[in-house]
Amino acid sequence: MTEVNWQKSSYSSAGDGNSCIELAFIGTTVALRESDEPRTVLTTSPARLGALLQSIKAGALDHLAAVPGT
Repeated sequence: MTEVNWQKSSYSSAGDGNSCIELAFIGTTVALRESDEPRTVLTTSPARLGALLQSIKAGALDHLAAVPGT
C-alpha cells in the first residue's frame, strides 16, 4: 500500500496541533481530513472541491452558518 502524503492547510496553526484541515491526492481523488479525527476521511474530485471553494469564497453558503433567530 502506498503511503499518503497529507498536507496541512496554510491557514492552520503552526506546529502539530490538532486544529488543521489536511489534504492529500490519492490517485486522481482529493482526500480531506481533520487532524483530530485522522481516520475520518472525505474524498472528492478536484473539480468538485474547486466548486465548493468558489462557493465558499463567493459567500453562497453563508446562510448555512447563520444562527437561527438572529
